[in-house]
Amino acid sequence: MDLKAADLMVAIVTPFTEANEINYPALDQLTEHLLANGANGFVIGGTTGETPTLSHDEKLALYRHFGALVAGRVPVIAGTGSNNTAETIAFTNEVATIDGIDAALVVVPPYNKPNQRGMLAHFTAVADAVDLPIMIYNIPGRTGVKMEVATLLQLAQHPQIVGVKQCASLPEMQALIEQAPADFAIFSGEDEQALVTKVLGGAGVISVAGHVYITQLRAMYDALAQGDVAKAGQLQRWLTPRMAALFMYPSPSPVKAVLNAQGFAVGGCRLPIVTLNDAEKQELATALQLPASALTDQLPLDLGGDLDA
Repeated sequence: MDLKAADLMVAIVTPFTEANEINYPALDQLTEHLLANGANGFVIGGTTGETPTLSHDEKLALYRHFGALVAGRVPVIAGTGSNNTAETIAFTNEVATIDGIDAALVVVPPYNKPNQRGMLAHFTAVADAVDLPIMIYNIPGRTGVKMEVATLLQLAQHPQIVGVKQCASLPEMQALIEQAPADFAIFSGEDEQALVTKVLGGAGVISVAGHVYITQLRAMYDALAQGDVAKAGQLQRWLTPRMAALFMYPSPSPVKAVLNAQGFAVGGCRLPIVTLNDAEKQELATALQLPASALTDQLPLDLGGDLDA
């Protein structure tokens, strides 16, 4: 499946029940809502999906369920990376046997802090040994190290490495887009860079804000495709402060609070991420330019009319 054809991917949350188990009906409801409103790809088991707190067996069960649910309608990328090269290879090959998974998201190894030569060795070893296309996840704010553009460009030559989720500066994004192979899919992992990434020639965004603002993001990309740059810019300006608000507490606690208020029943977060309390929900609602009680009221929150740009 062509990843570059999917410009608006959602890094989907993992819903939990009150018993702290994966809530598959809630996942199904949210997934269908996002597909119906403009999402054309997913990352399952990424940072937003709270992968570090999912067990090995939970991840495999989640990926099997999600692959069957999406059933080839859009690309699905599953998180398989770790800071252990051998474990990354073994787990990626397990995931490669699951129907409906199109690629693996492999993070730059966190905590170990490899240098550029170590990153090259890690990703080359993984790509050489697995049966699933690889998307690199370059997120220095979480891993403690950044893969440089030159390293990304070298790895982009590997036939098994098909793209990157890039969380870095715009000059680095520009250099990467300018020099990477034409078939290398370059996505921003920063919602606030969604529009400029497309303008520069990237594939699009892997979004957290898309959970809440999928309609506006879809309208923004559609406006750009139709040549209405002014409309696209208006939408990005409207979205940007709201995107920032969704990261004012450790993610995915803010987006889960909004989804719960909308009636999607995604539940809380697993420790060490804590679910927002009422005071934090009120602060988040204000930052989202909603009434302070919007996320604590008992009635489902209707974001449709209020959030049109």
